[in-house]
Amino acid sequence: MRLPFGTGNPRFTGMVSSHVHTLHRGNALAVAARATLERAGQQWTAMRATVFDSLAAFDRPASAYDIAEAVSKSEGRRVAANSVYRILDLFVEANLARRVESANAYVVNAHPECLHDCIFLVCDVCGNTTHIDDDALSATVRAAARKAGFFVERPVLEMRGRCAKCGALN
Repeated sequence: MRLPFGTGNPRFTGMVSSHVHTLHRGNALAVAARATLERAGQQWTAMRATVFDSLAAFDRPASAYDIAEAVSKSEGRRVAANSVYRILDLFVEANLARRVESANAYVVNAHPECLHDCIFLVCDVCGNTTHIDDDALSATVRAAARKAGFFVERPVLEMRGRCAKCGALN
């Protein structure tokens, strides 16, 4: 069920979006995630729902170990991080979650029905991570890669620095 990013994927044009995102929260987010996963031909199992809900409950990027611990507490039994990793890999492929590479952590995608290259703004002070979509910027980076003879399969754009709250402290 690989959903490659880029011009080969009909859900991503590499151009500036002309649609409006619906940013889901709470139960609406879980409903949108389930629908997206099922459209991709996958099942929304009880464990996948629990992992998704646990990931969505974090206010920062969460590692598989963070999620496994949260799920273990809610389930009253030990859940291995390896099981969570497999589910997170599926979520990333299905566009339900995004991986923050530099932190080896994950965040939910609040608009799973839309596929965009993802840009993360990561605060080095508090760890706050903001996800933004900028298809024009992504298209420029992709074009530079193509010009260099490189074929982008999984774009990772992360900006490190300080968020507005932490930047104001100094």
